[in-house]
Formats: sequence, C-alpha cells, structure tokens
Amino acid sequence: MALLADILIFAIAGLHLYILWFEMFAWETKGPKVFKSFPKDLFAPTKTMAANQGLYNGFLAAGLLWSLMISDPDWARNVAEFFLICVFVAGLYGAQSASRRILFVQAVPASLAFLVLMLS
Repeated sequence: MALLADILIFAIAGLHLYILWFEMFAWETKGPKVFKSFPKDLFAPTKTMAANQGLYNGFLAAGLLWSLMISDPDWARNVAEFFLICVFVAGLYGAQSASRRILFVQAVPASLAFLVLMLS
C-alpha cells in the first residue's frame, strides 16, 4: 500500500508540474485548444494571471515531491497529507469556479491518494 501511495503522490506531482508548464509557458499556444469556451482574444491579456496560477501548481508539486524525499516516515506522511489536502481543496474550488472537469482531474486523484496513504 505504501508503494501505491508513493506512486499516486508522484503522479499527482507530475500532473501539477504539467499544469505549471501549461499555465506558465504554453497558455497562449495550447490554452485555446484546451479551453475552447474561453474567448481566444483573452489568452494574451490573461497570460500573467495564468502564469501565477501555474507557479502555485508548481508549489503543490514541489511539496508532494518533497514528501517523497523525507526519510522520517511520520514527517513524510504529514507533509504528503498536507499537500494532498491542498490539491483536493484547489480541485474543489476549481470545479466550482472554472470547470467541473477539474473535480475529476485534481480533487478525485488527490482524495484517492489520501485514502491510500491513510490505509498504508
């Protein structure tokens, strides 16, 4: 179970690194293809805002990766729990405010990883 928790945490960190890249570096090129309902003329003016969001996603990824590098199992678990809860809350907020799809991309995987972590 502990290995599965680590794999899920690593995968969620990878997802947030992808979101960092997407929002910080590919917002104007890939953004219009992903967010089809968002007016295309607003991608350039919102580039800085998207980059800021990407940076926060990078912090989530960094925290999750950090939890995998901590040698003390109790401390590693506490750090992983904290960052998984942060991802879950961000996913709930994103689902409510931006797109319901975010619930399934962020909140559900974070809750699954949290559950597996609790059971390990």
